[in-house]
Parts: sequence; structure tokens; C-alpha cells
Amino acid sequence: MFPKAVDQHKPEKPLVPNGLGVIYVVASAIYLFLLYAYYNRPTLSPATNPAEAFARAAPLVLAVCILFGGFLGLLDDWMNLRWRYKALFPLFAALPLSVMVWNLYPAKGTIVNTFIFGLVNFGPWFYIIIIPLIVTVTTNVINQLGGLNGLETVGPSIIMIGLMAVSSQRILLYIPLAVYLLLAFFNVEGKIFVGNTGTFAAGITLASFALISNLKLTLAIAILPYIFNAAIILLNFFVFRSAAALVVDGNKLRAEHRRSLLTAIAYYGPFTERKIVAIVAAIIAVFTLIAVIAALV
Repeated sequence: MFPKAVDQHKPEKPLVPNGLGVIYVVASAIYLFLLYAYYNRPTLSPATNPAEAFARAAPLVLAVCILFGGFLGLLDDWMNLRWRYKALFPLFAALPLSVMVWNLYPAKGTIVNTFIFGLVNFGPWFYIIIIPLIVTVTTNVINQLGGLNGLETVGPSIIMIGLMAVSSQRILLYIPLAVYLLLAFFNVEGKIFVGNTGTFAAGITLASFALISNLKLTLAIAILPYIFNAAIILLNFFVFRSAAALVVDGNKLRAEHRRSLLTAIAYYGPFTERKIVAIVAAIIAVFTLIAVIAALV
């Protein structure tokens, strides 16, 4: 049913069903559409304030964002899009979020807590620059850290759990998280790949949910390992014209350079694929825990 891709980091190079992230996209969209219908059922009295109206509209907006992210990932799986297109396409997924926040969110939604300058009110620039930037950066850095069994699913699942822990809108991610954890189980076992369909959808889920829940700083802290990985990959590519690569050494992986988060870990190996994934997951978990503590303080 699903196209198969070669598992490049196994000695025997097995073919594995790819693109199963579409299951996450469809299941999440159905759940969120049903939740939106429940929040806006005819027997319910109209919303009395912007915050309530925002909460009722949130499932629909998140569903649209996930569908858009899944569509972009599907295009990439089918057409192998150039990186410049993948970098820019998530900008369009930010449109429903920008419109929703513009119309419904209280004024405090445009205020961002920065590390250096404290609370900064971006005003209208929040909708024009900040929201598209958050969606684009998050989606691309999540998509960029992959290639090993479990890496595309375990990391985003950890961050989802962290965001849900400090959000009053956690009901939005009950089914999406459950489905992604199920996919993560089979992904770790090397039985499936979620493909770019899954990673794009997961990245947009994190960005959209963080914006809906007003957890922008929490998200920024949690995805720091992803940002570090993307930064050193791009630095090596544009400055030194070199790409990161893992070397298969029997049943283990090693690296002869440090041009990504994965190769920086494997450089001190060799390690098994599962051990590298576990180390990366632990790093993400630490930063997510820091993000959760910062949100609660």
C-alpha cells in the first residue's frame, strides 16, 4: 500500500514502508474536526468573550495547519522538493494562525518573553513576522533531524508531552499524541518510516499548538537541540561546502566529522542506531523539562 524506502543505516539495506505519517495527519484532522463540531454545537450558547471564541476555533485552525503540513510533506515524499521550497512552504501554513490570532486572541498574544529584552510587544508585526517565523523555523528544524529509526517520532512526541503538561488546551493533542506514539513504536522497531509527511505535520503541530496555547518561549527552549542541529548543518553546507554523513560499521554507526548533532554523537562511537536515538531523545527530554519548568515558574 505504501511506497518503500531503503533503510540506509542497516548493513542489509532493507526496504521499509514509507510515508505512514499520513495516518497521523488523517487521524488528527478527524479528531480535531469532531472536537470543533462539539465546541460549536447548536445547543451551546454563543461565546461571550474573545478568549472563549478563540478556544472554540482552535481545533479547526490546528486541523487546517496539520493538513497543510501533511500536504507539504507528501509533496516532498513524492517529488523530493529542493530545500529552498521546503524552507518557504510552511509560511503558507502560518496564514490560518495569523488570521485567527488577529481576530480572536487577546492583546497579550502579541507579547513575547525574550531572554535578552524581557517582555516585548510586537504589535501587528507579531502576525506578519513572528507567527510565520515560528511556524517555518519549527517545521524545518524538526524535519531536518531524522534519518535514524525513531528519531522522527520520539523527539516530537517528547515535546508534545511537555507542551501539553503546561497548556490549558491539552485536549487538542490527546489523539494526535496517541497516534504519533503508536507510529513511534513501529518506527523505533524499524518497521515503518513516517516520512516527510509525518515530520512536517509534527513540526507544524508543535508550532501551532504552542501559538494557540501562548507557549512560544516554552517551544523555543524545547527545540533548541533541533535548532543547534540545523545551525551546524547549514554552517557546514554554506561555509565549508560539506555535508554530514554517518558511516555504517557492521551493526553500529560512526562518524568521521562533527557536522550535525548525530555525527557529533557518533564521532565518539561507534554506537548502535538505537543508542544514538536514545542519546538524542535524552537531550530533547532535558531541554523540554527545562522548558516546562520555565513555564511553571
